[in-house]
Amino acid sequence: MSRFFRYFRISKPSEGKIPAGEVQGTYKKLRNRTFWGVASAYCLYYVCRMALSVVKQPVIDSGILSAGQLGIIGSALLFAYAFGKFFNGFIADYCNIRRFMGAGLLVSAVLNLIMGALGLLHGWLGLSSVLVFIIFAVVWCINGWAQSMGAPPAVISLSRWFSLKTRGTYYSIVCSTPYLGKALSLIMIGGVVAAVGWQWGFIFAAVAGVIGAAIIFLLVSDTPESKGLPSVQELSGEKPAKSDSLPTKELQGLVVKHPGIWIIALSCSFVYITQYGLSNWGVLFLQKGKGFSLPQATWVIGFSEAFGVIGTVFSGWLSDKVFKGDRVKPVFLSGLVCMASLCAFMFLGGSAWMNVLYVGIFSLSIGVVYCIVGGLMALDIVPRRATGAALGIVGISSYVAAGLQDIVSGFLIQAGSDSGDGYSFSAVAIFWLVSCLIAIVLPLVSWKYLRNKIV
Repeated sequence: MSRFFRYFRISKPSEGKIPAGEVQGTYKKLRNRTFWGVASAYCLYYVCRMALSVVKQPVIDSGILSAGQLGIIGSALLFAYAFGKFFNGFIADYCNIRRFMGAGLLVSAVLNLIMGALGLLHGWLGLSSVLVFIIFAVVWCINGWAQSMGAPPAVISLSRWFSLKTRGTYYSIVCSTPYLGKALSLIMIGGVVAAVGWQWGFIFAAVAGVIGAAIIFLLVSDTPESKGLPSVQELSGEKPAKSDSLPTKELQGLVVKHPGIWIIALSCSFVYITQYGLSNWGVLFLQKGKGFSLPQATWVIGFSEAFGVIGTVFSGWLSDKVFKGDRVKPVFLSGLVCMASLCAFMFLGGSAWMNVLYVGIFSLSIGVVYCIVGGLMALDIVPRRATGAALGIVGISSYVAAGLQDIVSGFLIQAGSDSGDGYSFSAVAIFWLVSCLIAIVLPLVSWKYLRNKIV
């Protein structure tokens, strides 16, 4: 067991040192490889997470599971992810990010393979619907924990390899990869499911996970010191902060006590209710609420998710350059656009392209809100060596809320379908809209707590 823990511990500084004349060139090469390795792999993490969202309608049509049961299965991943992200956020501050992140994605790939294999074999094995439901819930719950091993090391890699001056820009790029991962999942897995069946959607996701793990092990480095380089503070010429002299455990304690972190966490919880509501149920809504086919529905949601990449990538620039460091104004303006576009999607008709526009604007604007509130505001106030702890607090709040959303949304949709008049999505639309409003208002009225940096 001790050997197992040693394997995941942060790398020790290398005894061999890079010659002074080669330091900057080596640093930039390894930093860029680590960044793009982390960004690519975190995108593929989402492919291993989103398969269930794509296959809901085919599974319901097969009679194996109901919308309510699928909501519970989806929430199992989110609840496990919430607690996993909390604990793994604190643990990852002490870990080798390459090994930690790679192991999580490999486990997630195996679990997706199990889901696909059970789907193919359940009839031959004579499994009842109840047993299938229980097995799927357990496997998807474990997948949630494996998924929680992705975000903490991804963000910590920025703290270990990038200076404070550049970290915001690179963070916004990493923050955009979930949208790209969702788009790939919905479009590519949707095509696979439409062509050969829902079971193969999970198998496709498993292959993507293995590729992502290989990228991590080939490209990502743990720390500059482990490669014979000076620390990022020395490389960037940053002045030592008070927090540099404090132990990681003490810094994590200061993060836990800071009210600003908990306000950010609460706001992000409501962002996730809205965001995951649309991501996890948008395909079903387009099929049952607007009469789209599965390929059309996955194409609309998947293509529009790409707009979220634009929102998150430019959120740092928007806040820093256009609004001169003001975090509140872009959150307020983007929040208003977010609510208007969500209303249009839920209550207006239109062609597939019009729905791409609705959800695209929604994804772009909510991407700005999340990246600024849950990312830049949090990074503004926490010390570098407690980044994982802050991410853990925001993560557990956000994903518990997202898990509750999946249960509430599933049963609200099922209740609407039980009326005998087809599907009604009015109740779930109100649920998502109110959550979006609260997510916007919280940081606006609590800004004074969000400006106080921890040491």
